[in-house]
Amino acid sequence: GLCLLVLRLFIGVHVFLVSCALPDSVLRRFIVRVMCSVLGLCVQQSDPRLRDAGVRVYIANHVTQFDHNVINLLTSCNTPALNSAPGFICWSRGFMELGVSGSRAELVDSLKAYSSHRGNPPLLLFPEEAATNGRAGLLHFSSWPFSVSDVVQPVALQVLRPLVTVSVADSSWIAELLWTFFVPFTVYQVRWLPSVPRRMEEPSEDFALRVQELLAVELGVVSTRLTAADRTEHMKRLRHTSLLPFAPASSQALAARRQVPSGLAGAPEDERIGAMAQQVKEVLPHVPLEVIRIDLAQTNCVDTTIANLLEGRVSFFPDSKEAGTDLPALATSQAPAASGIQGSAAESSSKAAAKQFAKSPVERHLSLQERKRALYDYARR
Repeated sequence: GLCLLVLRLFIGVHVFLVSCALPDSVLRRFIVRVMCSVLGLCVQQSDPRLRDAGVRVYIANHVTQFDHNVINLLTSCNTPALNSAPGFICWSRGFMELGVSGSRAELVDSLKAYSSHRGNPPLLLFPEEAATNGRAGLLHFSSWPFSVSDVVQPVALQVLRPLVTVSVADSSWIAELLWTFFVPFTVYQVRWLPSVPRRMEEPSEDFALRVQELLAVELGVVSTRLTAADRTEHMKRLRHTSLLPFAPASSQALAARRQVPSGLAGAPEDERIGAMAQQVKEVLPHVPLEVIRIDLAQTNCVDTTIANLLEGRVSFFPDSKEAGTDLPALATSQAPAASGIQGSAAESSSKAAAKQFAKSPVERHLSLQERKRALYDYARR
């Protein structure tokens, strides 16, 4: 692997120089594609005759940091730079700089003006806005790419790589490139789907959902409602959980859950925070409601707020009417009747741990962890 990495680094420099020197043409794409196969990038496409020459926008799922480069080896297309800073790095990675740094509306207007010129290559857009491994499901498609044109062509992209995961969350494009050079080969499979026109008076949100369902069926995965922002928040919670010094074993399961309950996803901000605060209040009745709301505004997650309050990262004065209440007993008494047996077991173990003050610090720490684990179990229910 190390020998391949060093050798392919030198070959990769030559591939970059050749791609910069030659103009965009069929000959250039053929030469660069052959040289990329030496680098371990094998590109396969099925049904190339389905590619519509009149379509101005290609819609593809996002798997790696080099999806646009791979599809550009098959046909001429441009991908606008959304998250990359303009400059040499952005240009060398193959992104198109539009000079738009404002809102999504300004970006859409700029892309519409670009597509109106028939001499420009088609646009390649990734509505997921974040890369995934492509094995479980598709992130929720943003609607703005479907406002550029009334006809789009979906492109199903799958990546196979031996021994190493195709896409690792939070990894940089440099790390992805080095892993690509390290492993023997990486196979990109591109499948062109028939063009999809917009229906009469169809909103962009419905148009995006319809194309997302088509791509999910073609790839054999699930079409989810999780967005790129949910993915980013999930990774933050995973990093936060890994830094907790005495996190319980169930914290990994808590971190895997979505931070916003599904029933509150579309609710207004104040209503959603208020409903989440009531959930925390049921678990920790002695914590003032205003303290809970302030922390929820920062974490946007019921589980993280409970962890912050239990670990002492948020300071507060207990409510006077709840200060003398036995915390685990109250939490257990509010549990559903179906889980009464488990609640009684957690209550009895927590009371026994609270009444007996252990002599050694280790035993006192275990007693605290048992009470916290009982609260975590109730929070998960």
